[in-house]
Amino acid sequence: MSWTEKLEQLQALFNEVDQALIAYSGGVDSTLVAKIAYDVLGDRALAVTAVSPSLLPEELEDAKIQAATIGISHKIVQTQEMDNPNYTSNPVNRCYFCKSELHDTLKPLALELGYPYVLDGVNADDLHDYRPGIQAAKERGARSPLAEIGVTKAEVRQISQKLGLPWWDKPAQPCLSSRFPYGEEITIAKLQRVGRAEIYLRSLGWQNLRVRSQGDTAKIELSPDKIKDFVTMTDLPSLVSVFQTWGFIYVTLDLEGYRSGKLNQVLPPVALQK
Repeated sequence: MSWTEKLEQLQALFNEVDQALIAYSGGVDSTLVAKIAYDVLGDRALAVTAVSPSLLPEELEDAKIQAATIGISHKIVQTQEMDNPNYTSNPVNRCYFCKSELHDTLKPLALELGYPYVLDGVNADDLHDYRPGIQAAKERGARSPLAEIGVTKAEVRQISQKLGLPWWDKPAQPCLSSRFPYGEEITIAKLQRVGRAEIYLRSLGWQNLRVRSQGDTAKIELSPDKIKDFVTMTDLPSLVSVFQTWGFIYVTLDLEGYRSGKLNQVLPPVALQK
């Protein structure tokens, strides 16, 4: 099926729902959903961004700018997943408790405002990855237009580019809690430390990256083709010094490079199939 056919099917889906609240993170997936929803529904579509310590402030600003560019109404709400020890203890299904909190916040809001549906940005590729949060969303009646139509991540970017969205190639930016190995407690201080580190690296010109945190060690992940340039072009002693002011004792570079979902490699195959 061509991208134009999938776009037409997405438009038809929104015509059927008539009005919808979008769980909108500002990532390329949910932004495409918000764009198509607004194009079809106009003021019958509402984008809602949930704010918590696991969201980079820069990501919230991007979400605001993108929503304004699209024209869709945009609301910000607070979520309290950090109050749930099932989340902060960082079990392998941490994402389930995060999305439970999100949709337990959005569903009542949608009903209060008269929106019969909460729609998210889950795409077809996400269904083949370990994403326990998808189950939490389904249990609360959320729908995933991209997944329903079979739109992959590559097609999300293709359709976004064809629609003229300038952020079509925006790097994926999952919540900051994904930077910690399962079982390590998540705290606001740790989230802020990782967030500052990633913002600092981006200010130096490095974009597609992660700073993984394990205890007092920061492990920098970059695209494999950027590792050599990073080592030769960066003032490493200064970088280490900056990271240490935020509480890291050791600063390392992952020689394998950045790979989405890398922390899931410790899980047994049976877990990844769920």
